[in-house]
Amino acid sequence: MSTMSRATGEVPTVFVVDDDLSVRQSMDSLIRAAGWRPESFASAEEFLARPAASGPSCLILDVNLPGFGGLDLQRRIAIDRPATPIIFTSVYADVPLSVRAMKAGAVEFLMKPFGADVMLEAIGQALERSRRALEHDAKMRKLLESYQSLTPREREVMVLVVSGRLNKQVGGELGISEITVKAHRGQVMRKMKADSLPALVHIVSTLGLAPPMTA
Repeated sequence: MSTMSRATGEVPTVFVVDDDLSVRQSMDSLIRAAGWRPESFASAEEFLARPAASGPSCLILDVNLPGFGGLDLQRRIAIDRPATPIIFTSVYADVPLSVRAMKAGAVEFLMKPFGADVMLEAIGQALERSRRALEHDAKMRKLLESYQSLTPREREVMVLVVSGRLNKQVGGELGISEITVKAHRGQVMRKMKADSLPALVHIVSTLGLAPPMTA
């Protein structure tokens, strides 16, 4: 089992929010023994006061918290900390509640008492999901930075090129020469770090800037 982020070497953080001190203590021991970093909180409010983790993380959350409940916290996390997947725990076999939690994106819904192996497997899955989400966010940031480096004209050329226009057609639509289109196209490929037209089409589609290239 890998205990670190492959991208940064950072030890993942496993948060525990449970109003039962004995649960928090036992979970801390289990998490630490597995090589992850545990952080425990007695309430949702305490957890929200802690800044979001920069590396892979997940949250083991008692769905039956008093006051600001587990499902309330799940909705908040989906907005503020989407790269922190949730593993719900509960002492009550409430099927509708568990269905709501899973539909809202929870990794697992475990009944107390749960086996250590079951919890460790759920944590591993949650941390892998967190790692993938962080990698996607980093990729999107780089793509946006590249896109922002383009001039307005280069952005116009890029959108037309990936929509399937030939250089001559792009020039006609923008009122510039075919040679100028080729120059802008070269700059676009360089700045967007695309080594082929299909790669550029994929990048533009990922950014949601234009429809896929048509035949």
